[in-house]
Amino acid sequence: MELLQDLQWRGIIYQQTDEEGLKDTLHKEKISLYCGMDPTADSMHIGHLLPFLTLRRFQEHGHRPIVLVGGATGLIGDPSGKSEERKLQTLEMVQHNVAGLQKQLTHIFDFEGENGAIMVNNYDWAGSMDIVTFLRDYGKHVGVNYMLAKDTVASRLETGISFTEFTYTILQGMDFFRLYEDHNCKMQIGGSDQWGNITTGLELIRKMTTDESKAFGLTIPLVTKADGTKFGKTEGGAIWLDPEKTSPYEFYQFWINTADADVIKYLKFFTFLTREQIEALEESMKEEAHLRKAQKALAEEMTRLIHGEAALEQAIKISQALFSGDVKNLTATEIQQGFKDVPSYEHSSGEDISIVDLLVESKISSSKRQAREDVTNGAVSINGDRVTDLDYMIGNKDRIEGQFTIIRRGKKKYFLIKY
Repeated sequence: MELLQDLQWRGIIYQQTDEEGLKDTLHKEKISLYCGMDPTADSMHIGHLLPFLTLRRFQEHGHRPIVLVGGATGLIGDPSGKSEERKLQTLEMVQHNVAGLQKQLTHIFDFEGENGAIMVNNYDWAGSMDIVTFLRDYGKHVGVNYMLAKDTVASRLETGISFTEFTYTILQGMDFFRLYEDHNCKMQIGGSDQWGNITTGLELIRKMTTDESKAFGLTIPLVTKADGTKFGKTEGGAIWLDPEKTSPYEFYQFWINTADADVIKYLKFFTFLTREQIEALEESMKEEAHLRKAQKALAEEMTRLIHGEAALEQAIKISQALFSGDVKNLTATEIQQGFKDVPSYEHSSGEDISIVDLLVESKISSSKRQAREDVTNGAVSINGDRVTDLDYMIGNKDRIEGQFTIIRRGKKKYFLIKY
């Protein structure tokens, strides 16, 4: 399927500056295009993914992606979506965050070959620029009335906006102009809230170049959930790409728990499955919804893309172990991922302890009487094996890699004993 048709089918295109012009250009040539983000944290979360995955779709059709991390704009702060001034970060914080984001972005794009991706940092051209150069070379071309008409600025006029954040759109426009000049970059992709910044870049290109310059802007829609709640957020917070912040198992679980009302939309947005594959999964939801094939495909595709095949296999292994209760073959690392949020108790003594005493000591059972009842009724399992012997002693044989014992009470209540 032709690229723009595919993007339309997936529901990815929100706004375009020149639909026919872009279509004609893409038909005639392979272009360079960019998407950027500011380093407000040292990791991306899944709310950042769609623009970059859209950029990758262009790469898969032979175009060259330019990935920009805003080492300079990150020092200023984008007023988009904010009702008050951002807290300024130090240069050291921004540089640390830049390094983290650049590492993650290398997993999304192919940096080799004829149309290999290019990584840039706008601090390289904006960081050393003096104020007079900025005002003469760039500020001169952007009218105040033009900037006041921007939604990001207009929405802040009542509550107040500093001159620093007021000039943000010029800085981002400068990025587009520099990439146009240095890399023949003809298009910028961004979220729907970036429309004003993208058009500022187009305005600078139009005013600062003398040839028949032609550049384009494209925005993607805000990702929403069918129930109206915010996409990418859970009770535990954001779903990060950094495995230290959100483990591959938690990442996998987020996607596999997608509601039926959202899963096909997310398959179109986030995966590189073909139209035929997605339509087959949509049909399976009608014929065999209980198998949740669409959710499994979404979770597998996304976990493989961000964390790799080995991490995906590990996430599936943990999920299957927790579902079946057969947890004894999990490694300590897998237990740390899968049991991160279950109640835990640290047994500091290295000595063996009776099952009844441990149940009471760890508050799994409310009393010795209740503990004895739980054991004799077959409600307690140690590392997946049911224990009904009241005299059972928990010792080294029950410690997985010497670190953990997993106790399950009833069908679903897991508890983690740490040593």
